[in-house]
Amino acid sequence: MTLKTLLMGAVASVALAPAAFAERGSDGELKIIYWQAPSILNPYLSGGTKDIESSSMIIEPLARYDETGALTPWLAAEIPTVGNGGVSEDLTTITWKIKEGITWSDGTPFTSADVKFTADYCMHPEGGCAQLAFFDGVENVEALDDLTVKVTFNQPKPNPYGPFVGGQSPIIQAAQFADCLGAKAPECTEANFNPIGTGGFKVEEFRPNDVITMVANDNYRDPAKPAFARVTFKGGGDATAAGRAVLETGEFDYAWNLQLAPDVIAKMEEGGKGKAIAGFGPLVERLEMNLTNPSPDLPPETRATVAEPHPFLSDMAVRQALSMAIDRPLLVEVGYGKAGKVTCDLVPAPDMFASGDMHCATQDIEGAKALLDEAGWVDSNGNGIRDKDGVELSILYQTSTNAVRQDFQALIKAWWEEIGVETELRNLDASVFFGGDPGSPDTFQKFYADVEMYANTFNGTDPQQYLAQYRCGNEPRPASQWQGENINRFCDPAYDELIDELARTGDIEERAEIAIKMNNMLTKDTFTIVPLVHRGRVSAHSNTLGGVKLNVWDSEIWNTADWYRIK
Repeated sequence: MTLKTLLMGAVASVALAPAAFAERGSDGELKIIYWQAPSILNPYLSGGTKDIESSSMIIEPLARYDETGALTPWLAAEIPTVGNGGVSEDLTTITWKIKEGITWSDGTPFTSADVKFTADYCMHPEGGCAQLAFFDGVENVEALDDLTVKVTFNQPKPNPYGPFVGGQSPIIQAAQFADCLGAKAPECTEANFNPIGTGGFKVEEFRPNDVITMVANDNYRDPAKPAFARVTFKGGGDATAAGRAVLETGEFDYAWNLQLAPDVIAKMEEGGKGKAIAGFGPLVERLEMNLTNPSPDLPPETRATVAEPHPFLSDMAVRQALSMAIDRPLLVEVGYGKAGKVTCDLVPAPDMFASGDMHCATQDIEGAKALLDEAGWVDSNGNGIRDKDGVELSILYQTSTNAVRQDFQALIKAWWEEIGVETELRNLDASVFFGGDPGSPDTFQKFYADVEMYANTFNGTDPQQYLAQYRCGNEPRPASQWQGENINRFCDPAYDELIDELARTGDIEERAEIAIKMNNMLTKDTFTIVPLVHRGRVSAHSNTLGGVKLNVWDSEIWNTADWYRIK
């Protein structure tokens, strides 16, 4: 579906679950395992997928993207379009109508005031909102009446479906978070760990980095759902144990992100308790190059901005050489098999937004060496490490703890050392690495290393919000509670101009051209981001779990209220 078609009024409808629900809670307990344990249930304070997805069972947006990538109403009565009058003719406003009768899990009415408050919360100038890019260009949010909210943009917005759309931008309750604005946001432990929501489930107990217990929301809008009375959402361990718990032992019903070699998953499926499911969205495993100096001798604010450039990664020749030394086809073979593809793009899907340029597909060790020689990086003292002006190419390369990622680290370290780059490896527990704790030195947002590796993605099929993350000033820093999406501290005014151009461009082909240009500025033009593998999402569910629709365009577990036990 094109953006123009969507704006004119063609939208998806929510498919009903194929089973008849006897009554709410009749199917007992649902057991989910995420080997990256959730640390917080507020996606506005964490960019970690584990936190965004676990919270999606509790707090919800006005609209979602379904399993096909189509935009579908959720808490809203319909998708606003130009055709139905919800989007203004000049594309500067979008007006959402909320479904009647929706209540929070505490029984109080869900209203437009909650929607407006959510915008105020994320856009607060003293806060640190991990999802601020969703509100890029928002000038004002007004509650026109209890069930109507109007968003005004600072220029025509051909793609107005950013705020309050998808699992990364849900609505939080104004009453619960009233005293949590700005710098106070991370201090509101009770609200952040036990959010009141509109989803099928509500929190009974949350033990960060361990387990969440939930119960069916008695005030959920469909009286027959959810089918499950309780949920145990277990975190921690590793992908192997998670896969076995569903596919071999049947101890759990759903296992997320089986980042395992294909033959390992196939062997597990022989256990007969469940099946693996997969789908390709825009998920990319990549290397982020730190453009700032991460030295512990510098104050935190300096380490967070390009005021103090990185001593050697600020040289594009070094970043390019590091990319050239990598054998991506081997990484795909070792780590993902058919669930992976070589990519040189940050945005590899949908196809029209992908450049398809495969400049990085072939490893070139000798070319990397020659590039470093030409740039003046040579081994002047014979210790095997290249240096220049007293600075050695010595890298701290970090990622989360996971068997596939550690295999990648070992291979990449060997290739980098082959071209004269010393590499120290560090892996961190995923709950810490992706946790967003402003007091921790080990989060991916703080980036206290030279290079880090992870994967993330974006909601829906349009990458505008995703690419807008790299705007100057959007870097995590002390003043933002270490929240922000510009992880490597990239800053180019020309790129910012393209963000604004994309935001006001309506023609879908022109949008694709701009997005590809932005992708290239981050990748092959600067090697600030070094893509490795276009990853398919691979998860697993038990043979007795029905209603599952793997979603690669939104929260993977977007429709848990529709899940049921096959009897």
